[in-house]
Amino acid sequence: MQDEQTDLPIFPTSAPAVFCDPDVMQHLFSEVLAALAEVVEIDDDQLGLPTPCAQLSVGELRSHVLGWLQFFAAALLDPTANEPRPDPAEFELTNITPRALVERASADFGRAIAADAAGQLVTMSAARMAGDGVLGMALGEYIIHAWDLATATGRPFSAPDAAVVPSHEFLLGMVAPEYRGPDTGFFDQEVEVAQGSSALDQLLGFAGRDPHWTPAT
Repeated sequence: MQDEQTDLPIFPTSAPAVFCDPDVMQHLFSEVLAALAEVVEIDDDQLGLPTPCAQLSVGELRSHVLGWLQFFAAALLDPTANEPRPDPAEFELTNITPRALVERASADFGRAIAADAAGQLVTMSAARMAGDGVLGMALGEYIIHAWDLATATGRPFSAPDAAVVPSHEFLLGMVAPEYRGPDTGFFDQEVEVAQGSSALDQLLGFAGRDPHWTPAT
């Protein structure tokens, strides 16, 4: 299995140096995933609500978030894919609460970071990626999607600038124009935000979110 993975192409990334600092990364992932854990427990009558992620309802977005969270954690713990990976597209929530799943994944991220995941080549779906790039992608993903879920369900959300700023910097170097648009499944078109906006609003705008989004009435 490991020999097969070496045939996969390497997806080029360039991550800020902070993603190679295990102490900082453990702290930031713990903080961001703790905030995510606060917004994944959702009442059944809210699962069909729209979200700032235009193609997905609250329930669909939560499944996307949790499925990929499991995948990221497994990939970082087992960079060479010696064990089968969970398929995010097949995710179902069984025998565990959403909060408990996020907390378990947070612990897995911590173990992977302590084991120098940032310094490994990590097998993803169809390519390999430097571990610091995987961490950069994951941290930005869960800041943005935690905000999506919080905003769609009327709950507050905040993220520390120490996590937001390097995540934005990483995505600036990664998100090519072809990754944007409704057919890509990655990012919507960038939304312009006011000069002097918060670091979080700037990240959201870059990711195609209107920081002042409210559901249509």
